[in-house]
Amino acid sequence: MALVSTATVASSSYHCDLLLFSTARRSWRGPRRSRGAAGAGLAALERAGAAAAAARREEVVPAGNGRNSYEVESLIDRLSNLPPRGSIARCLETARHRLTLQDFAAVYREFSRRGDWQRSLRLFKYMQRQSWCLPDEHIHAIVVGVLGRQGPALLDKCLEVFHDLPAESRTALSYTSLIAAYARNALHEEARALLDQMKTAGVAPTAATYNTVLAACARATDPPVPFDMLLGLFAEMRHDVSPSVRPDLTTYNTLLAAAAVRSLADQSEMLLRTMLEAGVSPDTVSYHHIVDAFASAGNLSRVAELFSEMASTGHTPEASAYLGLMEAHTRVGATAEAVAVLRQMQADGCTPTAATYRVLLDLYGRQGRFDGVRELFREMRTAVPPDTATYNVLFRVFGDGGFFKEVVELFHDMLQTGVEPDMITCENVMAACGRGGLHEDAREVLEYMTGEGMVPTADAYTGLVEALGHAAMYEEAYVAFNMMTEIGSFPTVETYNVLANAYAKGGLFQEAEVIFSRMTNNAGIQKNKDSFDALIEAYCQGAQLDDAVKAYMEMRKSRFNPDERSLEGVLNAYCIAGVIDESKEQFEELQSSVTVPSIIAYCMMLSLYARNDRWTDAYDLLEEMKTNHASSTHQVIASLVKGEYDDSSNWQMVEYALENNTLEGCDYSLRFFNAILDVLWWFGQKARAVRVLDQAVKFGLFPELYRDTKLIWSLDVHRMSVGGALVAVSVWLNKLYDRLQGDEDLPQLASVVVLRGEMEKSTITRGLPAAKVVYSFLNDTLSASFHFPKWNKGRIICLKSQLKKLQSAIYSSNGSATAGFVPMTNSHLPSPGSKIYTREAQVDNGAGHLPEEPLVEEKESELLPL
Repeated sequence: MALVSTATVASSSYHCDLLLFSTARRSWRGPRRSRGAAGAGLAALERAGAAAAAARREEVVPAGNGRNSYEVESLIDRLSNLPPRGSIARCLETARHRLTLQDFAAVYREFSRRGDWQRSLRLFKYMQRQSWCLPDEHIHAIVVGVLGRQGPALLDKCLEVFHDLPAESRTALSYTSLIAAYARNALHEEARALLDQMKTAGVAPTAATYNTVLAACARATDPPVPFDMLLGLFAEMRHDVSPSVRPDLTTYNTLLAAAAVRSLADQSEMLLRTMLEAGVSPDTVSYHHIVDAFASAGNLSRVAELFSEMASTGHTPEASAYLGLMEAHTRVGATAEAVAVLRQMQADGCTPTAATYRVLLDLYGRQGRFDGVRELFREMRTAVPPDTATYNVLFRVFGDGGFFKEVVELFHDMLQTGVEPDMITCENVMAACGRGGLHEDAREVLEYMTGEGMVPTADAYTGLVEALGHAAMYEEAYVAFNMMTEIGSFPTVETYNVLANAYAKGGLFQEAEVIFSRMTNNAGIQKNKDSFDALIEAYCQGAQLDDAVKAYMEMRKSRFNPDERSLEGVLNAYCIAGVIDESKEQFEELQSSVTVPSIIAYCMMLSLYARNDRWTDAYDLLEEMKTNHASSTHQVIASLVKGEYDDSSNWQMVEYALENNTLEGCDYSLRFFNAILDVLWWFGQKARAVRVLDQAVKFGLFPELYRDTKLIWSLDVHRMSVGGALVAVSVWLNKLYDRLQGDEDLPQLASVVVLRGEMEKSTITRGLPAAKVVYSFLNDTLSASFHFPKWNKGRIICLKSQLKKLQSAIYSSNGSATAGFVPMTNSHLPSPGSKIYTREAQVDNGAGHLPEEPLVEEKESELLPL
């Protein structure tokens, strides 16, 4: 594109330029545009206006040394405390010979800052009556400025003050002050008329005067001032013989901002050429307006060409110019173009800054291109040292992407390179630790914060509470929760939710109820949708299914719209209860609400169909998953259940799908793996279930699962689905078989934890589904070796004496080829019509194995310490 000739600007016939005239009449009141179009241009005009105002203030009110003398401060205090009818003369009586007009100017500046125009005007009237402090033009200009800032109602008083100054004493200073008062109140026609009046009176305008009028006209919206009229004023400035009227940076930025608002890319290019020829160097604001103009016109590629032309002529743009262009590309997701700007910047000889790389790092992160983030960060480290803001972008990007351990590693790298973290840094790292269940790392970050004198915020503590909760460390999470209040960081609704969610994962519904009661009654915080979701899950995991449905209905009454998580919670309640019709109805509602129901929802329905021997329905649903072209993960999980991915090459696809879902964080991952383990167990795919459980443990889920000491061998399944618990129990029993086969010293007892919290004290827990099924399975496998103790109703234990009997039985059967207590093989998928789980003998689901009293009387004093 050919550049517009700069001669047009100086031409006396400029107003007849048809090209500019036709494009300058765009209304500023068009439909709102996205950032980078008119919206960005309006903001640009505000910035230009602020710059013009700053220039006016510098001319009208000198800044001085920034500190007032004692006499000035004393006078300000006396005048501030003066009653409405108090005497100003008395306030000035003691200091009248020590005050200068410059001191009075400082007083007016302070009153202007406060918006106290009444005292300013009273003081001015007093000064007019005194010969020793008669106001000069500077004082008149300041008072006009004070009054002009108070709105259109005081413009008449501005005129009075202006006319009080003798005509022969008026210079550009007083005229500019009056023009600024009208311009500030959006009266651009009056401001322009005052400029003409000023010229008629023989007073030469300055650049500040023109800039004030230009800014007023550029901001006009009803109606907007045509752009050619703005350029007419610009031409007047250029033709003026006085050096004080030459267009300056403020002039060009005002015009560039106006061009950006009107999407006048050609005129922006012309102005850029003109200012370079005039020897005025563009600044960050200038480049921002230029980019906005071309972005509005949909021609950002031309900006890159302009920058190259500038660099070739020795006017290489500064780094902020390239940054603005890069940001414009990122706003529309143009990754390749944004990267091209970086490469052009390097080719033009402009060194990229940390901010340049930050823009691209954030863009890559939002697009999920995490390898690109890592590669670009490595490049950045060779070019410019990363700063705190850069690391904060990385923490947010990798935290949102699910790379929680990488966030912690980057935090250590940050400390080693000497970059000082700020509070945002620590909050981002703590949030990543919370979602990833990295409680040890979260504690280290908290220790670092306290060691550096930083007071952890509620967000930081929320991350710690969440991390401890994901590790089933309920007591520690509660202590951290209470510690917040002690240091003055009061829990937010998010803090309450993450603690309740931790309880929910383990079925500790009573504890979740207490937390929400404390939140509502003590803290005065109302439950939000996430609160209800946590409560629904707590009731489901705790087998309080009616309460789960009631919580859902209460959420609807509270006018919270249920999302996928909420609908899955109710579906889980129906599936656990075994009600097929209600579950199908809920699943259909879920299908109508989302594009594709999650794997968790599909697995819930598959488990329900399998437990009820509805194999035809189950296989239809599996086929629906397998033919789902919108999600390859659905296809992989369906093939996993059907046994099509057992070989090593295909199993890598399963591992990839499983690992990919861990990026959602522990909250989702626990539900995801529980759902898959449940399906695999009820479908008889035990060997595959073992491999999936191994993956879950490898990813750091269920850290409480195994606990071995000299006194106890323990398995904790209280956070698992029924099918998942049976998989874990089977694996644990086979490990127990191997240990009994060896020469290892036996502990005092072996224990399976099925419940935690307050429910451990209640006898009704023995009748809950998970406890019943696990108890039945243990005793079906090992012939009444396990029982519920009196001292804890959430555990099923086997005493050392029983372990010895099992060991003896194993020794006596050395000749038999037994791989363990439970054969973990994959069964053939049942054919439609098969009755596996609904035979009459299994309707009680293990209830017949529950004795009214323990089969073994143990000593309380012996077992309580364990």
